[in-house]
Amino acid sequence: MAEYPEDLRYLDSHEYVRLDGDIATIGVTEYAVNQLGDIVFVELPEIGDLLTKEDSFGTIESVKAVETLNSPMTGTVVERNDAVIDGPELVTDDPYGEGWFLKVRVNDADELNDALTADQYRALVEGE
Repeated sequence: MAEYPEDLRYLDSHEYVRLDGDIATIGVTEYAVNQLGDIVFVELPEIGDLLTKEDSFGTIESVKAVETLNSPMTGTVVERNDAVIDGPELVTDDPYGEGWFLKVRVNDADELNDALTADQYRALVEGE
């Protein structure tokens, strides 16, 4: 069974956000990883790029499919996890730890108000 950490907020497109002050760490959920299978490629934006809430910011590719990554918040990329580009299996092995994608300085933390809690996300995916 997939894990849904309580300190994260979730999108119905299976991205997660961990907000620490004005820095959001973004990745994909364990549920998404389980659905995709072995991750073979991750494409991410550059440091300094502006993300807009709900817009695409990259792709994740597995042996099964290529999926678009959607931004949960508007802000500027301040850090990119190049380790997942070099070794996409990190996403499969540890999506909430070493397998994160980006750190973004957010413009408005209130944009997370419509994101799902762990319980809401669990109900969404376990009902699929």
